Amino acid sequence: MTGTYHQLALAEVRPGMVLSDVLLDVQGQVLLPQGAVLTEAMLALMPRHGIEMLPVETGAVSPEEEQATRQHHEARIAHLFRKTDPDAGADWATSLLQRFVRDFRIGRPEHHHE
Repeated sequence: MTGTYHQLALAEVRPGMVLSDVLLDVQGQVLLPQGAVLTEAMLALMPRHGIEMLPVETGAVSPEEEQATRQHHEARIAHLFRKTDPDAGADWATSLLQRFVRDFRIGRPEHHHE
């Protein structure tokens, strides 16, 4: 099972929640590492660093939820690139972009082409 995350407003974040990503300040400096367990003291300092939203883990998802999310992303990508012919060599840049978006949203295919 894989975990999921949400971007939560600072007011919604509670002590004990876990960061799903590295937390950077407005200058790009690392404030907290991925996986840090948030404390009241940490949360109280966030406004001073310009932090309004935090990426926090929300737990494991069921295989059904994971499949539904995958289908949603596949449908959205198909809609966004509906005018693109992936086999047309002339539109290679759009096809490449579509592949990158798919890899980002859905992940790389389980099988590798040899």
